Amino acid sequence: MRARTILALAVGGAIALTAVAAPAGQAATAPPTGTTVGGGLLASTGVVVEPRRGAPPLPSPATLPAAAWMVTNLTTGQVLAAKDPHGRFLPASTLKTLTAATLLPRLNPRASFRATDTDERVDGTRVGLVAGMRYSIAKLFTCMLVMSANDAADALAQANGGIKRTVGQMNEMARRLQADDTHADTPSGLDGPGETTSAYDLALIAQADFAMPAFRRYVQTVRSRVPAPHHRHFMIYTHNDLLTTYHGDIGGKNGYTVAARATYVGAATRHGQTILVTLLRADPIWWPMARDLLNWGFRANGKVAPVGTLVQPLPAPAATARTRTVSRSLGRTDRASQNAADTSARTDRSHPWVAIVIAVIAGVVVVALVAWAVRRRRRRRWYRPRLKLPRS
Repeated sequence: MRARTILALAVGGAIALTAVAAPAGQAATAPPTGTTVGGGLLASTGVVVEPRRGAPPLPSPATLPAAAWMVTNLTTGQVLAAKDPHGRFLPASTLKTLTAATLLPRLNPRASFRATDTDERVDGTRVGLVAGMRYSIAKLFTCMLVMSANDAADALAQANGGIKRTVGQMNEMARRLQADDTHADTPSGLDGPGETTSAYDLALIAQADFAMPAFRRYVQTVRSRVPAPHHRHFMIYTHNDLLTTYHGDIGGKNGYTVAARATYVGAATRHGQTILVTLLRADPIWWPMARDLLNWGFRANGKVAPVGTLVQPLPAPAATARTRTVSRSLGRTDRASQNAADTSARTDRSHPWVAIVIAVIAGVVVVALVAWAVRRRRRRRWYRPRLKLPRS
């Protein structure tokens, strides 16, 4: 009987060890082919909202001259209302939010970069980088996110190893965020072949951005000094009109090109809830639309049924030596989060070998215990008395 008990315990222990060794379930998985990311209601090309009793009405269509928009509770990940959320449009400078999500974890903010003639001559909005001058990476991020400087975006891409390399990494980042409507062709958002995004994708990218303290710090900057030749400086100011006029605004990014028209992604926080608004192909005066949708989002939160959710990023690939080197050079808060990500990646990478070792050990233990139990039982049978002696 004891042998059977030991055998059962051995088998149970082996099963438990195998369960521990099995890979844990992923926090996020890619949706099945043919499904709409974020929920089926978001496949609509019109306005989608599910009001409950007491819900405020949406702003009238006449006050929302935009081809696509979305209102999301960034705290809960619930989509409160949307219009054509997966429609694909040109992003203009809102694409710089994807540039930030890609490069903030990779570049040392205390390092510097020497601007080139190519950076100086880029089209569109420029901060005025001077070829041959050195600028800190932190200052280049400030210029890109505060005043939407295309020359700063290109300089950051060059500091990362080149524009082609950076654009490739941006598209990899979009796939990992499950922003499948997004394709980058430039780091700045200047119109490029096949360049697209959607109102839903901009919210996914913003979800990743606002999780980084460095991004929040940059987009909440109202003004900053930029170095100029001959030891001079000049001031730059935010292009986000809501940052200084809307109560609770925590920053965002707007953009404009003739082909894309106005675009915007930004958020505000009140009473512990953060509401995010995205706009695509809107009229040039975009801030009244963003303000009205933010106001509606705060009033409607909890009074409308969610029409979708923001999905979580897919698992990050294993950390490379370059990523680990960069993580050591980040600021204290960002470095801690990056090191945690690297540790998780290294654990995931080594997990199959750990599982194999544990399984082998479990097997050896089971075989040894079974052999011991069988041998003990045979010995007890061998020495069992053949005759019963009478009791005295």
